[in-house]
Amino acid sequence: MDEEFSLNDPTQLLESASEFAHHPGVQNDAATKDFLDRFPLPVIISALQTKADVPGLENALVACLERVFKTKYGTSLIPHYMPFLQVGLKADSQIVRCLACKTVSSFLENFDDKSISAIQLIINYDMYPLLLDCLIYGNEQVSTSAIDAIKNLAQFPESMGIIFPSNINEVTHLGNLASRCPSLGRVRVLSLIVKLFSISSSVASVVYNSNLLSLLETEIRNSNDTLVTLSALELLYELTEIQHGTEFLSRTTLQLLHSIISNSSMESILRSRAMMISGRLLSKENIYLFVDEPSAKGVISAINVRLGLLNSQDTDECESALEALGQIGSSIQGAVLLLSSFLPVARHIVHAAFNWQGHGKQLAALHALGNVVGENRPEDSIILNGDAEESLRRLIYEVASESSKLTPSGLFLSNLKQAAEFRLAGYRVITGLVARLWCLMEICSKQEIINMVTDPATETTKIGMEAKYNCCKAIHRAFMSSKLVSDPALSGIAGKLQEAVQRGPYLTRKHTEAAPVVMTAERF
Repeated sequence: MDEEFSLNDPTQLLESASEFAHHPGVQNDAATKDFLDRFPLPVIISALQTKADVPGLENALVACLERVFKTKYGTSLIPHYMPFLQVGLKADSQIVRCLACKTVSSFLENFDDKSISAIQLIINYDMYPLLLDCLIYGNEQVSTSAIDAIKNLAQFPESMGIIFPSNINEVTHLGNLASRCPSLGRVRVLSLIVKLFSISSSVASVVYNSNLLSLLETEIRNSNDTLVTLSALELLYELTEIQHGTEFLSRTTLQLLHSIISNSSMESILRSRAMMISGRLLSKENIYLFVDEPSAKGVISAINVRLGLLNSQDTDECESALEALGQIGSSIQGAVLLLSSFLPVARHIVHAAFNWQGHGKQLAALHALGNVVGENRPEDSIILNGDAEESLRRLIYEVASESSKLTPSGLFLSNLKQAAEFRLAGYRVITGLVARLWCLMEICSKQEIINMVTDPATETTKIGMEAKYNCCKAIHRAFMSSKLVSDPALSGIAGKLQEAVQRGPYLTRKHTEAAPVVMTAERF
């Protein structure tokens, strides 16, 4: 660094940098230019390199530069300081490395000078390997910033050859890199792969064709470290949430999940997470275009076996299993599989939903049942095929006959008399089930249920009022389109439902007027 850019007394720079960094709102180009006219970038960089021991200076300068490079003016200066950026990526200071990674991101996001190729500058200064080094060996903040920078790099088609070299022996090939890393480094590489996969379907295709998704499955299969396996499962769960991910998550993924769920020697938390991932994956409407039915049945069967082994235990694993089945049952194909005769899977859900012995287990089962009966499906997709519908009806009447309530309407009313969270789940179950005539008749046979769903004072929370109102609308819609509408004995029910629907979800009283509060003044 040239001597003319050194600072013997950095006090003024410290104060001005702190003020710039903590200025409220977004700094504009004019303010940035004014600041850099007083303190040119070489001066700031020199101070960052030579005065890091001055208390508070490094933090102030890093925060200041981060805001500088987020402006259009600051971004335009980055190409002139690439050597310093290169040094920053190799710095011993973690916050300086983090700043360098964020600066690369800002450069790739905001640089708009068409006369200079941003990607070519990254290549010329060999920054991609340095970003990978930050990813693996930096602290958590540095690693996260490195992933963001590489993800921004991957937005450019010209970068595909850098990030996904065709030669698997290339030092920067992610598979090769992962094989040389300790467990934490491997998990970070896997995290990068998932983030790259999420960018677009075209990038996901490159990831898939590079055989990088297999690294995730290999880590899950081979790791003896529960925390590493759990981290890898979390990344797999993240993959299932990506909209374009379904077509790339092959049958081998389900086979892997099946093996985990079926393994009694594994930690319960790993089986639970595998169940949740299976539920999320099999809830996708288009999953059966890419996965055959036997594979799906195998996973459902494994969850069914676990529920049978857990029996009446109210454990986290049991709740996860029920929640996973609910996710699967949210799609028409999934609901039909759960209610098919090949396995009594739905029996676990229905029995647990109306069993008041286990708080968490019952709540999970009620929400699962709400999914299976179609509460979250479009109106024209609520009703299932004939066999599945008959199985559902038979199961609910079976459970009712074995309970003290004797009828389905008695079961529904008992749920609505429980705490708020159970009422919410109960509303969801009725909202979906009432599209069936037999359920509508059960509801109409219990005046107390009609009173509860039409009473404006039943619920006090927003979510509770909305769930009750949706339930009321569903009953009203089913009633008005059924043969019951012509029954004069039920005209009073029709009137109450109509009034409640017209009132809306939030009005709690028919006549609400402001009233003055009068009280006697205290005198001393």
